[in-house]
Amino acid sequence: MPRVLIVDDEESMRMLVARAIAMDGHDIATAEDGAEALEILSEQGAFDLLLTDIQMPVMDGIALALAAARDFPELTILLMTGFADQRERASGLNAIAHDVITKPFTVADIRTAVADALATRKTG
Repeated sequence: MPRVLIVDDEESMRMLVARAIAMDGHDIATAEDGAEALEILSEQGAFDLLLTDIQMPVMDGIALALAAARDFPELTILLMTGFADQRERASGLNAIAHDVITKPFTVADIRTAVADALATRKTG
């Protein structure tokens, strides 16, 4: 079962996404910012997908994606944002991020995006 780390500073969004993708049998961990996510990745390792919001306090999703791609090259990264300017910032990350999903999204949208990202993930 794929392991997914969900990172979003909004608890309601973390819980919504966690419930949605748990429906597909994924093992879920959550973090509220990039710094906490990096701690979880370092301590627990072996995640298949990092699903992170872009705009967060402490460490944003772009800084997290860059650090995660450097330290965990097999990790597939999927970004989420509700802001057009953040989506533009993420467009330069095509080499490390699988895709950017725009909020608001439906449960079906996020489940499809996660399934697609996991289907194309890098294997070491």
